Amino acid sequence: MTASSRAFDRYRRSAGEKATLPRLFVGLAVVGLAWVATTLAAIGGGAYLFALRRIDAGEPASPDLMTHFIASPGGVAAMLLSFSGIWIGLWLAMRFLHREPLSALYGPGRRLSRSGFARGFIAVLVTSMLSEVLIYLLRPELSRGAIPVETWLLLLAPVAVLTLIQTSAEEMLFRGYLMRGLAARFASPLVWFVLPVAVFTVLHWGASANPAVHLAGLLSIGAFALVLAATVWLTGNLGAAFGAHLANNLFGFVLISHQETYGVFALFLGASLEGPGWTPLHAVLLTLIGIAGSALTLVLLIHPRSPLKLEADAAAAADTARS
Repeated sequence: MTASSRAFDRYRRSAGEKATLPRLFVGLAVVGLAWVATTLAAIGGGAYLFALRRIDAGEPASPDLMTHFIASPGGVAAMLLSFSGIWIGLWLAMRFLHREPLSALYGPGRRLSRSGFARGFIAVLVTSMLSEVLIYLLRPELSRGAIPVETWLLLLAPVAVLTLIQTSAEEMLFRGYLMRGLAARFASPLVWFVLPVAVFTVLHWGASANPAVHLAGLLSIGAFALVLAATVWLTGNLGAAFGAHLANNLFGFVLISHQETYGVFALFLGASLEGPGWTPLHAVLLTLIGIAGSALTLVLLIHPRSPLKLEADAAAAADTARS
């Protein structure tokens, strides 16, 4: 990777003179506070309503109320909705700290690339299916989820909207606000490219019954984050990253889930990554599957003969043509 691309140069220059490091750090603090406040409101309010419903149903009080709520459909919905706090925080930071519209984070033209979104979505949908086949060969476990098909169809659109809130918020923060802001002040890709990817990956760290499998998941997330950042570097626009991230999470939330927490909306359940039966060899193979899936996604998005090949942001392309 060279230090820059023309499309990304146009994107980084669009940050303007108010994209200083102090403002960036204050903006991140604003986003963090807004995220925490929204999380407390969504999950706290949801848990309260959940408790009232249990009381009305005559169920006894339980010290594990929050655990039961988080594992319920309402709990998962509340967790996804809590990411709207990132959008709120970014709007505040962009409006009052940087004096820019929130849409400036989309790209130089201040619009998301629709073609980039569609191509990123389709590419990840294809590679997710291929990865799922390999995981099934690794551990051939697949069962129907608890959700009835009629309910699944009814909830498909709302869950897709909630998932879009979550994934787009993360893209706006890590591939938009942070990556663009750092690139406006630092020339080294180690700062504006690698650092946001590393932070994004580390924030997915959590407790796990199987540390080896959890590490495999983190490495796979890191590889995918590199692809997401690469799409922004190539196009100067967040459209492809929006679509790719949405397809990745939506596939795992509503089609085939390997997570007990987020499996409540899934039509099928694969081998639980949080459950027993995984060996160190499994963890190594899971890592290779994750990295290979991300690599194939990138190939589909950059190969000259691929029908999914990405194009530069329209504003960046016009700027290049004039130069």
